[in-house]
Amino acid sequence: MLLGGGLFQRGLRRSALALATVLAITALSTDAYARRSQRARSADSYQPAYSSIVVDANSGAIMQATNADAPRHPASLTKIMTLYLLFERLEKGKIKLTTEMPVSAHAAVQAPSKLGLKPGSSIGVETAIRAIVTKSANDVAVVVAEAIGGDEPAFARMMTAKARALGMDQTIYRNASGLPDDQQITTARDQAILGRAIQDRFPNYYHYFATRTFEYRGHAIRNHNHLLGTVDGVDGIKTGYIHDSGFNIVTSVRRGNHHLVAVVFGGRSAPARDARVRSLIDNNINIAAVKRTAPPVVEGWETALARKDHIDKDKKVKDRNDDRTGSAPVRVASATPASSDAPLPGSTDPIKPNAVKTVAVHPGSIRTAALTPLPSENRQLTPTPPESPQTTITTVVTVKSEQSPAPSAPAAPAPEPPVAKSDPSPPAAPTKMASAVPSAPAPAPEPTAKPRSGWIIQIGALPDEKDAWQRLELAQTKAKDLLGKADPFTERVEKGEKVLFRARFAGLEKNQAEAACKHLKRSDIPCMLLKY
Repeated sequence: MLLGGGLFQRGLRRSALALATVLAITALSTDAYARRSQRARSADSYQPAYSSIVVDANSGAIMQATNADAPRHPASLTKIMTLYLLFERLEKGKIKLTTEMPVSAHAAVQAPSKLGLKPGSSIGVETAIRAIVTKSANDVAVVVAEAIGGDEPAFARMMTAKARALGMDQTIYRNASGLPDDQQITTARDQAILGRAIQDRFPNYYHYFATRTFEYRGHAIRNHNHLLGTVDGVDGIKTGYIHDSGFNIVTSVRRGNHHLVAVVFGGRSAPARDARVRSLIDNNINIAAVKRTAPPVVEGWETALARKDHIDKDKKVKDRNDDRTGSAPVRVASATPASSDAPLPGSTDPIKPNAVKTVAVHPGSIRTAALTPLPSENRQLTPTPPESPQTTITTVVTVKSEQSPAPSAPAAPAPEPPVAKSDPSPPAAPTKMASAVPSAPAPAPEPTAKPRSGWIIQIGALPDEKDAWQRLELAQTKAKDLLGKADPFTERVEKGEKVLFRARFAGLEKNQAEAACKHLKRSDIPCMLLKY
């Protein structure tokens, strides 16, 4: 009996132990399932704000846009501007690809992604470029910022100033890496501008964005942009992620003669973001323009002509014209910075587009086209050729012709004003914008038309006058409510051996000019304010 009872008790204990084991395993499985479910629910609830834009880089046309002007955090897209300023130094010769940049303690403690640089060490410029492009290394971005700006906050101010110069009106930078900062914001449209500008400005350095792998200390680092090598024609440029912005990308794709720049913010994952970009590319690439007609995206306006070397060439040409003519100088408006310490194109200092300088030039070196207002009936821009082959500007807005305008139709002669016997030709009646000047070498009478005051906007300086008028017509179409009463005109200028036709609207109040420029920039039409 005792033996049987002991066996029975041992059986009960074993059964209880087995049951406890089963219950424990069940509980663990339940907990694991609950954790997986919670993570799944958390992933499902992650919905970062979405925005996107697709720009035809050949024509400048916006092919698709969703919330393109909504504020977003740029994350590591910030590093596109960091590299822009670095490429700028390389182009100017202020730094070389072999230059070693020191690593500070501040740079070394940046959060990942990072190379793991040690304080007191250094990194070469070309290595830094590849590390930023592929690994998106935050410590390297700060090294670049300190090498150029002295410290990261100063460099961030330089980045913001450069954004303004490029027309990125909604972008503010607070650091060089893109690590979270509530005040660091941008838009999809602004990033598309930057994605185009860095290609137009630095064709010799843009190829770094196509780097697929980067060798560093025996390790191969793959580019975070997984579209490289997997999507036909993709040649860059940068991805980014922080929790508040989602998975972002600026990408460039060339197929045949087509060229698109696409931007996506707010992907829930890198694969989801990449799938969206693929779709945007496939939906637009085949209908994009095949010929480049859009002007380069540049800093400020007339950037190429305002470079120092061009200014020097213009001075030499002016001096030669002075020697040939020996005439008294007239005065013209110029968009050239008013002082030698004003920022030149390519500078990281803020550009002040409202500044106007009056410079002295001589007749014969400057020609203008006709100043033809928009017809009030249909507001179509049909340029009227000037009635004389050459005019000279006597004030910022007053133009004198070398010949008296011919009457539009035969009519009874009107009474002529008294004319001095020594003057062989009578003065013509003043027009709205111009007055006649005698063809004889006698001193010209003062113009009776009063110079107009106010603001003008300039939307182009093109080598062909027809193109300038087309630009005016396009701008008037895009902002008809703002420019309906403005006076469009073209102005011919000669810069050394180059001839350009400025496309301008006059007769605006300051607030009207600012609103029109802001509206035109959103339509990818560059715009600059000038006071006259």
